[in-house]
Amino acid sequence: MLRWALIFLVVAIIAAVFGFGGIAGTAAGIAKIIFFIFVVLLVISLVANALRGKPPGS
Repeated sequence: MLRWALIFLVVAIIAAVFGFGGIAGTAAGIAKIIFFIFVVLLVISLVANALRGKPPGS
């Protein structure tokens, strides 16, 4: 999911360089949404792993 956020970020940067403001804004917004979803899922995963009680790597 982080990969998709980075892809949309690159598309937004390239579109901004070439002057496509609407496309750049839309791609940046999508990248931001996907990134925050990734962060939320990461935190949920870390909390669930900590509550499980197993040490990492075992």
